[in-house]
Amino acid sequence: MKQLIIITGLSGSGKSIALHALEDSGYYCIDNLPATMLPHIAEHLQYENQHAKHLNAYSFDRVAISIDSRSVAIEKLPTHIEQLKLQHISTQVIFLESNVETLVKRFSETRRKHPLSKDSITLAESIALERELLSNLASLGHVIDTSHISANKLRSWIKDCVSHEPAGLTLLFTSFGFKHGIPLDADFVFDIRCLANPHYDAQLRDLTGRDPAVQAFLNNQSNVQDMLNDIKQYIEKWLPSFIADNRSYLTIAIGCTGGQHRSVYFAEQLSLYFMAQQQVLTRHRELK
Repeated sequence: MKQLIIITGLSGSGKSIALHALEDSGYYCIDNLPATMLPHIAEHLQYENQHAKHLNAYSFDRVAISIDSRSVAIEKLPTHIEQLKLQHISTQVIFLESNVETLVKRFSETRRKHPLSKDSITLAESIALERELLSNLASLGHVIDTSHISANKLRSWIKDCVSHEPAGLTLLFTSFGFKHGIPLDADFVFDIRCLANPHYDAQLRDLTGRDPAVQAFLNNQSNVQDMLNDIKQYIEKWLPSFIADNRSYLTIAIGCTGGQHRSVYFAEQLSLYFMAQQQVLTRHRELK
């Protein structure tokens, strides 16, 4: 087995969608595996892989596993993952997160029962309990906040995450609009709402920060370039410390008012700048 991806996180945050996206990408997927089974999965799948190749059957080189809060001994998951890495298995963790309001809305719309719900506690209390149970898992890998993104966008982001072999630290630049809320998965948040807004130019309003006309407008603003250079210098100064800390992902969120012009421009420019020295992913939360 060459690559193992573990999907975990809050119920209702999109674990099933993520697992289906990985299945579409050619991964052999296992849903809701008990955490106690993880130490044995490597040996089992390696045997299955040899058997499959002998029969010219499905390959088990890439495997994805979903583990949720109901799993027995979920608190031992970090130890199990370290054991897998010691066996030289490439192991990547993706933790899905969402805010309480979104989770309550999703459970209400689907009329599903929260896995930790009881007659004595409310849905919001069940979500809070699950968040506490999983609090030590978010730091194991890449966190994705699904509060404000569609199922299609989540599928796309999951495929982006696994499109490259995890080696060293990946810089993830994401644009967003403050009026839609701050991303829960951000390690750093930069507020650029003080800069000139292309929204107030009728010719630029319906465009985005990816369009040449908007880019030309922002390129001509001296304080835009000053802010951009300051952010570059800040990231460059502290990046070695995060690399030394063995981080897999560092998420830098750039926010403007609506997430259409300035933040998109900044995320694109920063991605281009750091692409020569680091693995980079770019996301635009508010763009369709």
